[in-house]
Amino acid sequence: MKLLSGKTALVTGASKGIGRGIALKLAEHGANVAFTYLSSVEKGQALEAELAAFGIKAKGYRSDASDFKASEELVNAIVSDFGSLEVIVNNAGITRDGLLMRMTEEQFNEVIRINLNSVFNVTKAAIRQLLKQKQGSIINISSVVGVKGNAGQANYAASKAGIIGFTKSVALELGSRNIRCNAIAPGFIETEMTGVLNEETVKQWREAIPLKRGGTPDDVANAVIFLGSELSAYITGQVLNVDGGMLT
Repeated sequence: MKLLSGKTALVTGASKGIGRGIALKLAEHGANVAFTYLSSVEKGQALEAELAAFGIKAKGYRSDASDFKASEELVNAIVSDFGSLEVIVNNAGITRDGLLMRMTEEQFNEVIRINLNSVFNVTKAAIRQLLKQKQGSIINISSVVGVKGNAGQANYAASKAGIIGFTKSVALELGSRNIRCNAIAPGFIETEMTGVLNEETVKQWREAIPLKRGGTPDDVANAVIFLGSELSAYITGQVLNVDGGMLT
C-alpha cells in the first residue's frame, strides 16, 4: 500500500546514509522526491536514477541548506518543477566531535549552522507554500543525543536539542493551518558514518540497546512515512525516538 502517492517530498542531505534511505522509502510509497546533496554530483545523479525507477518524478538539487538564500531558491525551484510540496524532511547534518575543552569556536558554530540553522532556513522558505496549500508535514531529524546529551558532542547535542524546541514551536504556530511538525530522534543507526568504528565499539553499542541491534536507515525511513502520511494526521509537536529502546 502506497501511503504518499501524488505528494511531493523534499529530503535535505540525501546522498548517503539516513537521508538516502528516507528518499528511497518515500519513492517506494509513491511520493515524488526532491532531494539535496552538496559534495558528490555522481552520488546525486545515481540516487536520482534509483528513485525514478519507482515510477515517480525525482530530481536532485545541489544546494546548501545552511544558506538561507539558497534554501529560498531551492523551495521556489521545487514548487516550479513539481507543482507542490507536501512533505519536508530536514535531514542535513554533520558531526565535529571533541571534548569541550578542546572544541574550537569554528567547530561549534559549523555544527549549529549546518544542523540547526538549515532546519530554520528550509522550513521558513517553505512556509508560504504550505500555507497556500493549507496542508503539510514537516519532519525534522534530531537525535537521542539531543534528548540526553553525550560527552564529546556538546555542539551536536546542542544542535539536535535546538531542533526539538524548534519543532514544538512550529507545531504550535502552524497547527491551526493543518500543517504538522514533528521530530524523529534516531539512536545508534548503522550507516557509513558508524562504519569507521571498530567492531568492539559497535558490539558494545549493540549490547547496550534493549533490542540488541543497531538501527538501519530503513528504521528511520519507516517513521518518516508514518509522520508524512495521513496515518499520523492527529500527531504534531512530538518527538519519535527510533532507538531500539535506548532511552527507555
